[in-house]
Amino acid sequence: MEKMEESNGSGGGGSNCNEGACAAVDDAPTTVASIQELKDQATAGQEMISFRVVWKKKTFDVEFNLDQTIAQVKKHMEKLTEIPATMQKLMYKGLTQDSKTLRELKVARNSKMMLVGSTVNDIIDVVKPVVMTPKDLVSHTGPKREPLCKQKQHKKILDKGKPEGISPGDKRRRDPLPSTPISGMYNKHGSKVRLTFKLLINQLWIGTKEHTEKVPIASIRNVTSEPIEGDEDYHIMGLQLGPTELSIYWLYWMPAQYVEAIKDTILGKWQIDQL
Repeated sequence: MEKMEESNGSGGGGSNCNEGACAAVDDAPTTVASIQELKDQATAGQEMISFRVVWKKKTFDVEFNLDQTIAQVKKHMEKLTEIPATMQKLMYKGLTQDSKTLRELKVARNSKMMLVGSTVNDIIDVVKPVVMTPKDLVSHTGPKREPLCKQKQHKKILDKGKPEGISPGDKRRRDPLPSTPISGMYNKHGSKVRLTFKLLINQLWIGTKEHTEKVPIASIRNVTSEPIEGDEDYHIMGLQLGPTELSIYWLYWMPAQYVEAIKDTILGKWQIDQL
């Protein structure tokens, strides 16, 4: 009996915890505080940057660690726009690569990045099944189409020869869009024309000496191109600006190294892969 009373009295002051438990309780606030400190230290070690992503007429203010990649930015933009990351093109001084970090791209604070892409619902609305009649099937299996450079309407422009001041072409290269206009080409009238990609406002400017047409990139339906036979460093390129082939804006002597970058920027790689 005396031992029991002595045991009960050992807790003094009404405490009923053993030494280990009390230590755990006493240390609990310190542990929570330590976790918060670690989080604060981790955040402090990151170099954050704020910038804007422009998609159509919408602007999104975002903040990322400079060492995060374009792929991570796309994942975030997928949540905001419902555009699958694999269908996005982010433009910052040209087309960006998924593996590049914001630091490597030298993204500046409060700068703008342009997002090119369509939601799945937009794609479904545009893509409609084509019903082929027997006549269509015959025409599709008929003789191969004559190359563009040999067709009368195009040949008469090519016969003028290369324009003066034309940009050098190189079929062996695949360059990104240049920061300056692509100039020195002919249009269907034989007038000199230049292309300027205004990526921050999602427009393509088609300029001649007399006029500059400002075309929303998203409104361009298709891009076609073929090498010029005998001069494969240059292409004939067609930009379909309306619903039919009659609305194609033809460009002659397009430097071959820019063809894929132009298609990629206007159509998106996911569409090119399906052509």
